[in-house]
Amino acid sequence: MAHPYHHAVRSARLFGGEPADYQAIHDWFDESKAHLADVRHRALRHHSEGIFLCEAIFGATLTNSVGKVVPVRTIGEQHVKDDLGWIPTVKDWLQHLEVQPWMGRTPFRPQTDERQSAGTSSVQQSPQDDAASPEG
Repeated sequence: MAHPYHHAVRSARLFGGEPADYQAIHDWFDESKAHLADVRHRALRHHSEGIFLCEAIFGATLTNSVGKVVPVRTIGEQHVKDDLGWIPTVKDWLQHLEVQPWMGRTPFRPQTDERQSAGTSSVQQSPQDDAASPEG
């Protein structure tokens, strides 16, 4: 679905009440669009862990405007299924992420500004470290 409001309208049809009863939950799922405005934003919350995190944030249930108690997990499942057709795990998303060298940041290399400000640091760099360094 293109906008969280449309998810909220669907929730109101499924569970009763008004779209406003559900808007905050659907806005939360799609907040990451502000940082990456394509379908990859879904990797941050559109999975089983995201649904449980939503429940931890919003509570186990909400009571809609007609007094019906609705499980937040069910609302989260609806959102993810509407967007993806199924509920993936975090692993399902991350296994397709290409690992980059900066992600591991090993072996530890002090930042350039750390080396300059350390001055009297007791940490000594070995000649091997200097040889492997792009600066050395």
